[in-house]
Amino acid sequence: MFSLAALLLPEASQAELIEVSRGPGKSWKELPTRTLADLPALAPDGKTGAFGGLVVATPRPSGFFSTTFANGRWWLVDPEGFPFLNRGVTSIKETKTKSAREELKRRFENPEGWAKETKALLKEHGFNGLGPWCDEDVLQPAQSGLPYTKLWNFMSAYGKKRGGTFQKSGHRGYPGDCPFIFDPEFKDFCDQHAAQLAATKDDPWLLGHFTDNELPWNIKMLDRYLALPDKDPGHQAAMKWLQDEGISKPFTEKNRGDFVGYAAGVYFQTVCDAIRKHDPNHLILGSRFHGSGLRVPQLFEAAGRHLDVISVNYYHAWTPEQDRLKAWSEKAGKPILITEWYAKGVDSGMGNTSGAGWLVKTQEDRAAFYQNFTLGLLESKVCVGWHWFRYSDNDPNQKGVDPSNLDANKGIVTSHYEPYQALLDAMKAVNTRTYRIADYFDQN
Repeated sequence: MFSLAALLLPEASQAELIEVSRGPGKSWKELPTRTLADLPALAPDGKTGAFGGLVVATPRPSGFFSTTFANGRWWLVDPEGFPFLNRGVTSIKETKTKSAREELKRRFENPEGWAKETKALLKEHGFNGLGPWCDEDVLQPAQSGLPYTKLWNFMSAYGKKRGGTFQKSGHRGYPGDCPFIFDPEFKDFCDQHAAQLAATKDDPWLLGHFTDNELPWNIKMLDRYLALPDKDPGHQAAMKWLQDEGISKPFTEKNRGDFVGYAAGVYFQTVCDAIRKHDPNHLILGSRFHGSGLRVPQLFEAAGRHLDVISVNYYHAWTPEQDRLKAWSEKAGKPILITEWYAKGVDSGMGNTSGAGWLVKTQEDRAAFYQNFTLGLLESKVCVGWHWFRYSDNDPNQKGVDPSNLDANKGIVTSHYEPYQALLDAMKAVNTRTYRIADYFDQN
């Protein structure tokens, strides 16, 4: 894709060992942690275009973001036709507690001042995009040069209208962990819900659409739908699927996985048809897979038939598992975007009792984790970017947030806008060399 420049070849240092834990009160263990110090010294990336893609001699502009597989690696392609690897942050918005509002006024005078300084902070440290849950109206992606994404919550919005959903840690819950995929009304709802996408269908700064967040894809879906009341559309769909497939008890793991694939196929066809009717121009990024669903290959196969990119909230791995990343991409036939991951520092002084990210001792350890994880993603050749979760720490005084967002050190800044400079410096070192690093791994 491009030639490597300014490459020095010192002997790689031994991978650092970092103490990590699953959370407060859990045991600590040392894990090997690769950083940029373990690679040859790479110069910063070459010239990038307006959208953040690497300027190459023969671009193929399309006016919108797209994907391509070239020279053994998946890429996003920006609207100018340049190869693009997305480096984003989620949840970039003001903290709404009284003390945080007072601090925003003291530091930035007003929300417009906050937005200006925040955009400068992101650009200075090599980020080139906005993940979901950002305040695009204030951040103004086109003026800031930060492509953005949208999360539309097709299923959870339908569930709110239908009734029966409830808050779980990090996402919405459904009766029996059975989303309402088979409800006869869901298709019409999706068409109506997707009509609002027409407002941005011509916006080149929109990278793509997420359909939902963390739906409960699980190997036990078949059993759970069968356990619903006989008149429930989900129960009836599961019974019909068994009859059509000629399957009877006892069910095998393949039977159960095949049903997950069937349910996912119905869901993704429904929402993707609605999206493409109202917005045929932008990428569809999926429903941010997580948890046990990541072990069901049929889920990725079904998603790949409808999506452009497979989004994964990737927790409980200190170093990305290369075989797993490769399998996800191969099953889907599509690239992977990592849409949530982070580590929390004990030295922040926060309780750190919520959230799925790792617990480490210091901000320097969080910095090392960022480099270790992103190097593994770039090494995979199937990952087209990542979104760090999240912009600011949880404010322990904020009320009404979901249980995963209480009193935890997740941010690149505190809840009162103080930057974590050690973390940001490490992020910048990778972010400003992302294309060089990708090329290094392609050649080695």
